[in-house]
Amino acid sequence: MKQPEPLILAIESSCDDTSAAVMQGPLPLSNIVSSQAVHESFGGVIPEMASREHMKNIRLVCSRAMEAASCSPDQLDAIAFTLGPGLPGSLIVGASFAKGMATALGIPLITVNHLEAHILSLMIGDDKPDFPFLGLIVSGGHTQILLVKAWNNMEILGGTRDDAVGEAFDKCAKILGLGYPGGRIIDQTAKNGNPHRFPFPVAKMPDYQFSYSGVKTSFLYFTAEKDANWLRENLPDLCASIQDALLEPIVNACKKALEEFQPNSLGITGGVAANSALRAKLKALCLEKGCGFFYPAIEYCTDNAAMIGRAAFFKFQEGIFAEPSVQTRSRLAIGNS
Repeated sequence: MKQPEPLILAIESSCDDTSAAVMQGPLPLSNIVSSQAVHESFGGVIPEMASREHMKNIRLVCSRAMEAASCSPDQLDAIAFTLGPGLPGSLIVGASFAKGMATALGIPLITVNHLEAHILSLMIGDDKPDFPFLGLIVSGGHTQILLVKAWNNMEILGGTRDDAVGEAFDKCAKILGLGYPGGRIIDQTAKNGNPHRFPFPVAKMPDYQFSYSGVKTSFLYFTAEKDANWLRENLPDLCASIQDALLEPIVNACKKALEEFQPNSLGITGGVAANSALRAKLKALCLEKGCGFFYPAIEYCTDNAAMIGRAAFFKFQEGIFAEPSVQTRSRLAIGNS
């Protein structure tokens, strides 16, 4: 008789989203995300405020996840949480709640690397890449390109030297007064604009490296010379031009990696993976190169607990559990969880 798949409660609290999911084996039964609107007026995440909001939200979010999955705590087989990387205070809230609950229930803990979870979010659902594949993490905190050989074997080919592409999107949106998070607004506004009207230079880096600090400065100086009416009238072209500049190095790096390593497919994850222009550019590239192109459903692109649970299921199958004394790490590299 086939054994039922394990029920795993997964918790994600690495930045400003409090999320919990109940996984039945590799599939999410629920995935609840509570975003923190308190940061909007500041144009970015305030770490101290984020940790306080996690403390207020985490019990309710976990309860809602179990309720949505029709699951009670005594049915759980394990609890997983984000070990890092992330904001120290935010990570501690999620880890403390997970440890306390696991101890009370007498079930094992599973620690998950946030970046590896982003890549493994591609494994949620039926349509998923086969190993090995080229992986791209593009978000507000990370810009990395990897060769994913197995769920526990990922080689980082390169990453950003300074700012992440998602952070650059948000800063440029703030300069234009579009609000936070601004990447989604730029994407929507850019659809009616000319991406070639305003050339914004992006630093050319060696190998698979990226740099976004310079283009933000260029955009700031350019817009500072314009009055409010001009900016409003030219907003679609500005959004389309800065978006094209931010995405060009990513597309070029993926093209180079596909040619060099010839993987089966390309998978993109992270908040910026929801960007429609990036998806269109990379889909066209993969068609040209004759390889598969994959990305998660929108709800699994941004930080969420289902991706933590999907990564945790691989560890559960191998019997890889953590001690209750394990400490979160704000800086954590791929392969070190």
